[in-house]
Amino acid sequence: MKKVIVTTTINPPTEAIRKFDSMPDWHLIVAGDRKTPEYRLERGTYLSPEDQEKYDPLLSEAIGWNSIQRRNFAFLAAHDMHADIIALVDDDNIPFEGWGQNLLIGREVEVNYYETDLDAFDPVGATNHPHLWHRGYPIQLIPRRDYYHRTRRTVTPDVQADFWNGDPDVDAICRLEHAPECKFDDSFFPMAANKPGPFNSQNTFLAGHCLKDYMVFPHVGRMDDIWPSYYFQARGYQVIWNKASVYQARNEHDLVRDMQQEYIGYENNLNLVRSVARDPESITRFIPGRTAWAFSLYRRHFEKGS
Repeated sequence: MKKVIVTTTINPPTEAIRKFDSMPDWHLIVAGDRKTPEYRLERGTYLSPEDQEKYDPLLSEAIGWNSIQRRNFAFLAAHDMHADIIALVDDDNIPFEGWGQNLLIGREVEVNYYETDLDAFDPVGATNHPHLWHRGYPIQLIPRRDYYHRTRRTVTPDVQADFWNGDPDVDAICRLEHAPECKFDDSFFPMAANKPGPFNSQNTFLAGHCLKDYMVFPHVGRMDDIWPSYYFQARGYQVIWNKASVYQARNEHDLVRDMQQEYIGYENNLNLVRSVARDPESITRFIPGRTAWAFSLYRRHFEKGS
């Protein structure tokens, strides 16, 4: 089985990157940006800006530079390697021992299964930190979340979204209010739901066959990985959320700027979730034209014979 880790960075190799690069059963691909310093990996592959321009200059233009969405080129490199499993990580996700082992993708898995009448499911609120919520969860639904209808059910996931101890992936409002430092209780996992929930590009595992329907969207602020997650589930892919397998030593952020970058989601997330549930391709109503162009160029690489 071919297993590939993908990320992007503007930093020299971090502790997390060095650990991912040393994993013998995985191959790390790092997509650089114009701000990335001279970069050297011991085992993995570094895609320089020049490599990316040569690979697909139109896609490079559509994504733009100084953009975390350069990681899409690492996705395409993983596809070219015929990866069976792709792990999406950030350079501040320090893996625990055993990370990436005993994955649940493609297996029948018994989960805590939640049923809700709301339009979306928040996996963070279902844990031992119920006052928090996942980045990209529609804020209008936060006061109405409930987790009473829980059963045990068997599902076969296409995506395994692992959690993160330390500074979790919550939105700027939640972080400003609570300044969380979390240790998630393993007993709440794995979980799944009857409604879509947000998952991110930080410590998430995808089956290779579904990569054609997933990219991180440029030009939509900090909804770059959230909106694709809702689209992805509307296409019928099964997601489970699993126990924390990294410590997130979060890179320094300007939380007010993060909030500004998330406003597009505060304003549109609920309507987007409702719309794509009816028609996944209605995602184009919510994304800029340049984003739609980038997604079209990206998907061209998955066409037969490409």
